[in-house]
Amino acid sequence: MKHIIYLVAAALTIAAIATSCCKNNENTQNTQNNNAADQTFSTIMNRKSVRSYTSDTIPAEMMDKMLHAAVAAPSGMDVRPWHIVVMTDKSQYDTLFAGNFNMDKFKQAGAVVIFCADTTVTRPPRENPDAPAVTKPNLTWRDDMGAATENFLLAAEALGLGAVWTACYPYGDRMDPIAKFLNLPGNVVPYSVVPVGFPAGDEQPKDKWDAGRIHYNRW
Repeated sequence: MKHIIYLVAAALTIAAIATSCCKNNENTQNTQNNNAADQTFSTIMNRKSVRSYTSDTIPAEMMDKMLHAAVAAPSGMDVRPWHIVVMTDKSQYDTLFAGNFNMDKFKQAGAVVIFCADTTVTRPPRENPDAPAVTKPNLTWRDDMGAATENFLLAAEALGLGAVWTACYPYGDRMDPIAKFLNLPGNVVPYSVVPVGFPAGDEQPKDKWDAGRIHYNRW
């Protein structure tokens, strides 16, 4: 009888230890998840437009991370229309960005990243996936490129870099010099231009919350 009691007590002790370990692991996982969420929200809320930069070179590893983040963006039907050109040859900027009025931000930046979009999509019709591929206009490329550009900006913020989304599309005086200089195919257009580098100033994020812009169930 005592032997049975000892076995039961041992089993209960093991179960209690196992439960405690599970709870500790669960608490640890919850803490890690909360920390990750806090870091993500912090990056989003602290993103700001930075237009002045130091002369420090952007390490290749940082640029690689930002580019990977950019192309991780969602795209309509997973078309992924982006083609991204990374410019570091500042001697070309007067020609390349002739349509922009503030050349300083380009020439100070460690790099200028040009987000270009293929405005067409070539694939079999959705209703007949076994049919030959056909080329059609991609109706969602603007949305896709906006998501890719924003991902790049958030990655720059997370890495301690500064960047600014410089409008390109749909302004012909900004698009045309880029398209000509890069010799873009007719179906590819420059969408956005993002100077990026180590911030020279102390720009602060803006509080853009406006409860009047939020609607539930109806306008």
